[in-house]
Amino acid sequence: MRLAAALGSTCRIIAPDLSGYGNNPGPFTLPTTLSQEVELLADRLNQSAGPIHLVGHSYGGAIAFKIATASAFASRVRSLTLIEPVLPTLLREGVADRRLYERFAGVAQDVCVDLWRGLALEAIDKFTDFWNGSGPPEQLSPAARLRMIEHADKLAFDFTAVLAEENVERAAAALRVPTLLFSGGLSPYLTQRIVERLASIIDGADARHLPAAGHMLPISHSTIINPEIARHIARADELAGLALASSQPPAWLLQPGLVQ
Repeated sequence: MRLAAALGSTCRIIAPDLSGYGNNPGPFTLPTTLSQEVELLADRLNQSAGPIHLVGHSYGGAIAFKIATASAFASRVRSLTLIEPVLPTLLREGVADRRLYERFAGVAQDVCVDLWRGLALEAIDKFTDFWNGSGPPEQLSPAARLRMIEHADKLAFDFTAVLAEENVERAAAALRVPTLLFSGGLSPYLTQRIVERLASIIDGADARHLPAAGHMLPISHSTIINPEIARHIARADELAGLALASSQPPAWLLQPGLVQ
């Protein structure tokens, strides 16, 4: 894990597979809300008693946002890094942004219809075409394509969860933890706009835009992004240390954090 290497030994790294992905099959009934996704991560989050530094990308970014704003773990979050979080309902109410929301909802419907018809390959093609944004078409390797086919049904649940999320703007406005945001200039404009809106709403948010990056920027541009995340986490720890120095013993500051 490249981010773990950038952070060194300062944090305890926990990178759980989300339900329905990797080695985590999830419950029999997969989650259809971000709150349910957070509940399924509770055991992993409870593995650390210290402060939490959350790092999330795409759908994982939406879950990280939910943890930081509306969960039992919110008070433990010391910093938040969101890389193109999928929070489309943030754009639903604004007249200028509504077409972006409607475009995303249309893609979601098309993908879900294909999945219901058993057309996994067609669903995956529509999904990847959307996330390619304005970048060059990406040819998936046979192994990557097979992994997507194996987990294709989860896409319908993920779309349902992000499209059901309410009050994103209100939650963002209430955030009071150091927040770092990333977007790529070749990504779908939907996610670029979500990051722009979050940057304007979250108090003190620090936004970074990489013009030549696409939606998979945590991988393609890790050499740029990871040092920024490491500095963001170190700064958040420094600020917390200054605030607590007069009332907490120094040993408390040495407790490892948790990065998702």
